[in-house]
Amino acid sequence: MEQRTNTGSPAQAATATVPGGLSLPLEVRVHGRGGQGGVTCAKLIAALYTQMGLHVQTFGDYGSERSGAPVQAYTRVDHVPIANRNKVYRPNHLLVLDEGLMGEPILSGASAGAVLLLNSHASLDTYTGRFAHYQFGVVDATEIAREHGIGSSSVVIINTTMLGAYARMMGIPLTVLEKTYASMGLSDDLDAARDAYAHVRMRDADHAADIPSASVILAALPDVMPMSEHSADTPATLKTGSWSNQAPLYREHAAPCNVACPAGNDIVGFIQALKKDGPEAAAAILLRTQALPSVCGRVCPAPCMKECNRAAFDGAVSIRSLERWIGDKAALQPAHQTPTQRRRFAVVGGGPAGLSAAYQLALRGHAVTIYEAGPALGGVLRNGIPAFRLPPEVLKRDIDRIMALGVQAQCGQALRGEQLARLAQEFDAVIVCTGFGPPTSLAAEGAGMSGVEQGLEFLDHAKRGGVTLQGHVVVVGGGNTAIDCARSALRCGATSVKLIYRRGREDMPAIEEEIEDAEEEGVRLVLHRQPVGFSGKGAVDGIVVAEVEPGPPDASGRRRPVVSDRTTTIACDKVLLALGQQIDKELLPPNWQMRDGRAWRGDEALPVWFAGDCATGEGTVTHAIGNGRRIALQALTGETVATQPTINPVAPAQVRFSHFDLATPHKDRHLPAPARRESFVEYNLGLAGPEEADRCFSCGHCTNCDTCLVYCPDGVIFRTEDGYRVDEEFCKGCGMCVAECSRSAMEMINKNQREASTCR
Repeated sequence: MEQRTNTGSPAQAATATVPGGLSLPLEVRVHGRGGQGGVTCAKLIAALYTQMGLHVQTFGDYGSERSGAPVQAYTRVDHVPIANRNKVYRPNHLLVLDEGLMGEPILSGASAGAVLLLNSHASLDTYTGRFAHYQFGVVDATEIAREHGIGSSSVVIINTTMLGAYARMMGIPLTVLEKTYASMGLSDDLDAARDAYAHVRMRDADHAADIPSASVILAALPDVMPMSEHSADTPATLKTGSWSNQAPLYREHAAPCNVACPAGNDIVGFIQALKKDGPEAAAAILLRTQALPSVCGRVCPAPCMKECNRAAFDGAVSIRSLERWIGDKAALQPAHQTPTQRRRFAVVGGGPAGLSAAYQLALRGHAVTIYEAGPALGGVLRNGIPAFRLPPEVLKRDIDRIMALGVQAQCGQALRGEQLARLAQEFDAVIVCTGFGPPTSLAAEGAGMSGVEQGLEFLDHAKRGGVTLQGHVVVVGGGNTAIDCARSALRCGATSVKLIYRRGREDMPAIEEEIEDAEEEGVRLVLHRQPVGFSGKGAVDGIVVAEVEPGPPDASGRRRPVVSDRTTTIACDKVLLALGQQIDKELLPPNWQMRDGRAWRGDEALPVWFAGDCATGEGTVTHAIGNGRRIALQALTGETVATQPTINPVAPAQVRFSHFDLATPHKDRHLPAPARRESFVEYNLGLAGPEEADRCFSCGHCTNCDTCLVYCPDGVIFRTEDGYRVDEEFCKGCGMCVAECSRSAMEMINKNQREASTCR
């Protein structure tokens, strides 16, 4: 208990001027929540009356000062020194700092005609018929204090603002208020108090109104038993759930890896399933969205790993490697559904987007025929990715799983123009997944010389076998195709390989690990150089490169390359161009247009959709798989299928790193670099086992770890068959469980927004 009295003489107190209608002695009770400044508000009221030469006493009830819990504070005012040490049970004035506290316990002991000042955003008219027997006032102190920047955005301190409204209700002049704030060093809050003084809305007490009995009759206190009589532990009867306007809620939040996955995979879901139930259970989740897990587990650029929160702790989880492990180890063959109405779909193009689209449609029980221009399904997976990265048997295993759903394939069918129009008439819908068009050439003198070859053609020939190189090879480009060309050239016998790229290493779009492996195998990077010509007589014997300086950022955010006139010539015997590909503009019939991923004939929308690189140009296998899935579902349902949620994914600061042990990532096993150059055998052997799954934080997703249960100070969280339950009658809303949740799978919400608080 804290007491303070004025230092004036008894004679001064006896002659002090008080506002009209204010009788002494006076008892004031303040009700608020921890963090709002309720105890200080009572002290401010005492200071206000001290300025008027009166004796005061003020103290707080510190039984439950936890943030959000109800707090009471008391002030007494009189002409004479105050000796009463009890709490205020029959207040003349009530100040309620939180509308959510209003109820019979708050009004207990207040008699008719008492002053009641409420902090609320509601208007005075809202309370017509309520609190009629009180001298009632209402002010939006929270909003006023927020506008004046008192406190923080999450915790607004309203005590000094409420005092302004109280002074107005008591008829205390502003000059007294100003002296009070100056004496306490609170002049910065005076403007908020003035606003409250001006905006408080009041009404007089209606003495004819019925007075609720609960507001004037105090409950009788039970007899206190002697210590010897306390022989049994009785359950708590005080239902403290009413102490707070906030409560914990179990709720899933988006994991950053899930948000970043272009394929739309539930990464947290399949990793947790792998950890708990093994590869078959993990595959059941992964195969909902991923048609090619073994493929993607080898060639995906893994943007999910770049966003993994564990990267800020001890290294990102090896998500791509876990996907590969599941794809290679699980023998699960998903069964197709039985649709209400079976429809027929044509998919043009058997690359990653086409295979993904066909898989999703067949999985739902529909008839699908793939038309592929090449001799076999796979597209760039078969022809453009070397076997040392993607063995043919791996691709075959994933494709066989798709075909087992009943998908039909017609290979050697390069369809375009009128043939597409014919398919649109024969099938319920057509999905065009033809990928990129012709490769980009280099507009430089001598580009047509013998020995200058497109990288994709070289990779196709090399994969079929029979390509032998010798001498020095130069590869132009910085993407995955360029890296594949460089590493394949070494395996085909090249003495040396240089890779020329016009930007820096950090700007190379190729997978970082593939760049590192290429350098380890002997590929040399020549950066900030742009080819401007070729030398040689009939056959190339050198490539002329100009120095490149970084300019201002372009649309991709990378520095724009500015080519200088400083050139050198690099001797070589072979040049492989890997500069990307163009969109095939001759694919459609003359009277068709592609708009927003769909074919149109004038203003008529046709049942023809486009997926993968021919529509998006995103350029990775994973993007093509994800886009193929979404477009297939759009063609099936007519509704746009959203990508992964992007609202507030769990950030590293929201994960309790202190709850986890350090554990370095499990790395893929590799063949030694000298042995790799000898053949096209797969060099990355993957993980030795699934233990890497144990490192997943499961960001935003409850794992039933019991942390909330252990940290709950009141023991009101209980296990259920499918998670946890919070006892709402006793939860004080302290937020300890939310603060200690290891993975941000809980949040605090206002009770009026509350859903059932269970974790499933």
